[in-house]
Amino acid sequence: MLVLSKKCRLTLTGVLGLSQGMLRTTPQAVALIGNFMPVSYDKMNATFRWTVSGGVKFPTGNATRIKEEFNEIEDPVGPPSGIHGHDLALGSGSYDGLAGTAVFGRWKKLFLAANVQYAIRSEGDFDYRYANGLTWAGGPGAYVLSSENYTLSVQVVVSGEHKGLDTFRGAPAEDTGMTAVYLGPVFNFTWRENLSAFVGFGLPVSMQNTALQTVPDYRIGAGVAWHF
Repeated sequence: MLVLSKKCRLTLTGVLGLSQGMLRTTPQAVALIGNFMPVSYDKMNATFRWTVSGGVKFPTGNATRIKEEFNEIEDPVGPPSGIHGHDLALGSGSYDGLAGTAVFGRWKKLFLAANVQYAIRSEGDFDYRYANGLTWAGGPGAYVLSSENYTLSVQVVVSGEHKGLDTFRGAPAEDTGMTAVYLGPVFNFTWRENLSAFVGFGLPVSMQNTALQTVPDYRIGAGVAWHF
């Protein structure tokens, strides 16, 4: 993901989930996002920042597996499958809008951070449209290491996502909706003004899906950003 703001920032992120022995990787699409910070207060003992963002995701990745939706037939003998072509596709072939906001507040070595992002999907390849999605995360944290050149913090994060039903050739795909809430730690690291990185782990505390679907038993997130 390429993000443009006052400074140019290159960001790479990814999420891994493990479910019923199958490792699933969510590929990171290429997106162009602009950031604006309407509020910024930074003193020695306190900080507050509010950021809003918006942009577009480009139709990168391979959407070929979506084509399997044309020929899906349930096995009359074996158990029904929770894995389908739309689950395995590495792209959608669609241009999507992205909008979000984030807040960060700090008092001495304690902080609170939260963010929300909404994805507005358009129809992509093979007449398939992924549903709009809302993702959010937030929680308290503390800096455990701090110097002029680097910081290391630990945060307890409650995160979640909500996604409606996809549509295929104009009809709803009943096995695609989900609302999930996760809880777990996130470790953040910064080096000077150039490097920031994080790694996090989340366990599902609430999972609601609309049909027989493959859902993660846990998920791991990681990201690296370089400012220049």
